[in-house]
Amino acid sequence: MPAVEAGSYELAFHVLPTIAEGEVAQVAQDLKDLITKHGGEITSEEAPARFDLAYEIEKYLEGRNRKFSSAYFGWVRFSIAPTEVDEINATVEANASVLRHLLIKLTKVEEANPFFFHEALETDSKSETVEIGEETAVEAKEEDAKEDETEEKEEVAAEETKE
Repeated sequence: MPAVEAGSYELAFHVLPTIAEGEVAQVAQDLKDLITKHGGEITSEEAPARFDLAYEIEKYLEGRNRKFSSAYFGWVRFSIAPTEVDEINATVEANASVLRHLLIKLTKVEEANPFFFHEALETDSKSETVEIGEETAVEAKEEDAKEDETEEKEEVAAEETKE
């Protein structure tokens, strides 16, 4: 039987905000240990850090539904045989310290370009203007829209003169 080639995956996770800040690193380490126990090799990671969620996430805990508006977010990238992924996913799903998680297979482009979430949050600039020659991208789009509108008017006028 031929050997199964390892694939690249990313496990992104939210740790419950009720976990003590000093224990969050242990939860992340437990997730990494789970991956290595199944034969995975950690390639990169972003340690969990607390931030406010865009919307409340509800989870059934301790006999009732609880809503959370913040969490510790982190991710781990790793290589592993595809046959192990389902078991890792099920184990993370059963982890009471994890609010939510997502396990995805990475494309070659994603694998080469990791996105560091917490680093992006720290930057002052939310967006930047990209210069295209002497005009900005926004100005170029506005110019294209005006040209399209002019072309449509010319086509309508040409059709009216034919009739």
